[in-house]
Amino acid sequence: MAVVEELLRSEKDGTISFGNHALASKAKLEDFEHSGDLYKVKTFKTMTRLEKNGMFVYESVPGTSVLHFAETAEEVSFVVEGTEDAQITVGLSEDTEYEVFVDEKSIGKMKTNLSGKLVLSAELAEAGEVKVRIAK
Repeated sequence: MAVVEELLRSEKDGTISFGNHALASKAKLEDFEHSGDLYKVKTFKTMTRLEKNGMFVYESVPGTSVLHFAETAEEVSFVVEGTEDAQITVGLSEDTEYEVFVDEKSIGKMKTNLSGKLVLSAELAEAGEVKVRIAK
C-alpha cells in the first residue's frame, strides 16, 4: 500500500495526494499551496482530515491515505487506501443530491446536509483501496 510520506503532495496530473494511515502518532502539515489554495492536513492511524482555505474538505475514521484527490464544480474523485473499513465525510455543496460511485459502481444517490457534508463507507479491510467518485 502506498502512503503519502510527505503528508500532502501535488501530483503531476494536477491532483493532490494526502494522509498516512500508517502513522502511530499525529502529524500535520499547514499552509501547503496548490493551485492558488492553501491546504492543511492532519493524519495518523485513527483519523485523516483535510482543509482547504480554512474550510472542511475530507475526513476519515480511521485514518486513510488519499491519492489523486480532484474536485470540480460537478464532481469529486479520489482513490482511498487503508487497512480497515472507513467512514468518510466529504465537504460539498449544502442540501444537494449527488450520485456516489465506488470502484465505478453506483451505490446510489445521497443528499448532503445543511452544512454540505456527505458521509459514506469504504470497505477497505479486504480491498485495501477503492476508487470513489461523487457526481452532481
